[in-house]
Amino acid sequence: MTPPNDPVNATLRPESLEKVFDLSDGKFTVRGVPLLSHVPENVTFSSFSSICEPRDAPPSILQRVIAESHKGGFLGFSHVSPSDRLINSLGSFSGRNFVSIFRFKTWWSTQWVGNSGSDIQMETQWVLMEVPKTESYVVIIPIIEKSFRSALHPGSDDHIMICAESGSTQVRASSFGAIAYVHVAENPYNLMREAYSALRVHLNSFRLLEEKTVPRIVDKFGWCTWDAFYLTVNPVGVWHGLKDFSEGGVAPRFVVIDDGWQSVNFDDGDPNEDAKNLVLGGEQMTTRLHRFEEGDKFRKYQKGLLLGPNAPSFNPETIKELISKGIEAEHLGKQRDAAISAGGSDLAEIELMIVKVRKEIDDLFGGKGKQSNESGGCCCKAPECGGMKDFTSDLRTAFKGLDDVYVWHALCGGWGGVRPGATHLDSKITPCKLSPCLDGTMQDLAVLKIVEGSIGLVHPHQANDLYDSMHSYLAQAGVTGVKIDVIHSLEYICEEYGGRVEIAKAYYDGLSNSIFKNFNGSGIIASMQQCNDFFFLGTKQIPLGRVGDDFWFQDPNGDPMGVFWLQGVHMIHCSYNSLWMGQIIQPDWDMFQSDHECAKFHAGSRAICGGPVYVSDSVGSHDFDLIKKLVFPDGTVPKCIYFPLPTRDCLFRNPLFDQITVLKIWNFNKYGGVIGAFNCQGAGWDPKEKKFRGFPECYKPISCTVHVTEVEWDQKKEAAHMGKAEEYVVYLNQAEVLHFMNPNSEALQLTIQPSTFEICNFAPVEKLGGNIKFAPIGLTNMFNSGGTIQELKYIEKGVKIKVKGGGRLLAYSTQSPKKFRLNGSDVVFEWLPDGKLTVNLPWIEENGGVSDLAIFF
Repeated sequence: MTPPNDPVNATLRPESLEKVFDLSDGKFTVRGVPLLSHVPENVTFSSFSSICEPRDAPPSILQRVIAESHKGGFLGFSHVSPSDRLINSLGSFSGRNFVSIFRFKTWWSTQWVGNSGSDIQMETQWVLMEVPKTESYVVIIPIIEKSFRSALHPGSDDHIMICAESGSTQVRASSFGAIAYVHVAENPYNLMREAYSALRVHLNSFRLLEEKTVPRIVDKFGWCTWDAFYLTVNPVGVWHGLKDFSEGGVAPRFVVIDDGWQSVNFDDGDPNEDAKNLVLGGEQMTTRLHRFEEGDKFRKYQKGLLLGPNAPSFNPETIKELISKGIEAEHLGKQRDAAISAGGSDLAEIELMIVKVRKEIDDLFGGKGKQSNESGGCCCKAPECGGMKDFTSDLRTAFKGLDDVYVWHALCGGWGGVRPGATHLDSKITPCKLSPCLDGTMQDLAVLKIVEGSIGLVHPHQANDLYDSMHSYLAQAGVTGVKIDVIHSLEYICEEYGGRVEIAKAYYDGLSNSIFKNFNGSGIIASMQQCNDFFFLGTKQIPLGRVGDDFWFQDPNGDPMGVFWLQGVHMIHCSYNSLWMGQIIQPDWDMFQSDHECAKFHAGSRAICGGPVYVSDSVGSHDFDLIKKLVFPDGTVPKCIYFPLPTRDCLFRNPLFDQITVLKIWNFNKYGGVIGAFNCQGAGWDPKEKKFRGFPECYKPISCTVHVTEVEWDQKKEAAHMGKAEEYVVYLNQAEVLHFMNPNSEALQLTIQPSTFEICNFAPVEKLGGNIKFAPIGLTNMFNSGGTIQELKYIEKGVKIKVKGGGRLLAYSTQSPKKFRLNGSDVVFEWLPDGKLTVNLPWIEENGGVSDLAIFF
């Protein structure tokens, strides 16, 4: 029996007796203000304390949830007849601003705003409403109850609907007591933290980010092979890519060997041979894993091959030509499909062109079924070749700072799962069945291909064995982590396995156990996972995950302006998804290419993203000057100490195509705050066409204001004291100007050009005695200037600072210093009457790039 004074019992007793929510007479109110009207009689509301049972959670989280438990509760509903999919209205609302997150593909989610229940998009993961009358905010979060998961959908006449589904006709129910969670708070950022903390305690099936250890890549620079090679990735190419970066002065601390390294083949091919000459994503989506070890390209690597003077050469132009031909073949495939659908007379001509392009691709590879040295083939034919293990060992020998090697794999092994009979596992070709809930999502090649090929599903009872078989081998081969993709394919194949919740539990438990055993408990990047099933069931161990769709260097549907407008869409995904995902995982903003037309736009956002910074540059195609504004020479980054979120004045706006809103995101450095202002206008979601498209009339300069009070200082304990400063210096990184501001000042007026940005660093001003005021800005040659300040200590008549990085240090000082010491020696500095104090700092390798400064007045 639990002792009567055990704090766990307190989960059932809220500290406040205030009745915040009420459901009566068809109205659901919050503090007396109607939130939903026309609520059906079969809808119920229960307080948090009446539903939640004592759970295993850290005391700090339990206490926090107890203190706020009166501010939350659960919605339920009942039907007469049981079903595997039930839809019910929660009521209606109109004239109330909301921001929401919905799934636009099986794998990816994004922001949507509106003001009525009918404005909601299908597969909405949560909706946050503004309640101006009580100066508060309310969030409704569809959750999991027993074997059902739920999502919000639009209804007619302003109704908001909830859909609960099991994913299996064998799993049916008729009533739910807690299928959605509702929470209220005066601060929208507190609201999300409180709500997901409450759900962590209630569901006890996931853990919050604060409970987990993030992988060491989060403050490092890395390189991912995907856009550089696609499926043509090979050891020689990876080697030369890392060599490029090292010689350019920005050596990656981690590399992600993306899709293309595995042993996969097609059902109609030799069961023991790898599929050959694959180029683009899409070609491999009907292949299956036939061996846990690496594919031939890596398996034939010979130890020391690339360490000696006669290392194989590599021609990056061959890879670029292969990719170009692959894109040509993909476009011809779409033309063929269209011709078949329309009964066109040019089908035969298109088929001939496809054959011609495929031959050109084979020739570039060195012939059908072969791989040339130019395309990165390794030439070891000896049976004792060490493969991946020798390759990772040679990488670490040559590139001393390379801490981590990650590799890609799909959740089910390969895109098409595991080939039956090819391994010791019980794998079965399982047809895919898509939920009607996905009817509102956009057409997706990955979905079409997976449905076409079905999935070779390893029985859920063997999920532990599946992941340990893959990961234990990889760990022994020197791999330190994995990027898991195609995560939400499980919902397609759950009919025979107890539904989507039960199959997810089995697979995520197996994955979590393996990550804990083989990759230090944290060596994982989750991708293609942006749905509530994953976050509520799969994140007990996973600490890092993508918060945006893939980086697209061009529009796959052919809009030439997509090269620009797709980049702003990416930033909206990441910023708004972090409102909920950031409670559970460290947000990962994905890679980009440093030589892309909008590379600087991406770089500005990555500078303040608070997570890993990595690129996917092709070999030989880099903008090292740009990268060096993000990355220190040792491969670390001046990382913010939190993750960026939209400012309050952006929460209920549309920064993509309303023609008036600049995306503003706030974050913290150790000794200051930061706001990034990004002009993302020019594209967005079209509900009628069910896709993202360009809105060219919106691609224009947009004006905005920026103020220090828009930094939410109270959201991190370490930053709270900085929000109490009487005065701040504001440095605009792109304009290279200083401004002064206090909490009552007028806001700064900015005009941001399309696909450009400004980063505003806010440094609290310190009074040193007399009339001396001082504030350090940081290195102005880095996008996140404030992140370069490592330590700051004010002393009598002076200040001591530790700064990481080389370049121009800027500070504000009302008086010229009497003495300025750098690493113990006097140094020449410049002080101007406007208060700008500057000095040039060297990068000293022996000091880890950190300079010790002492300034005396």
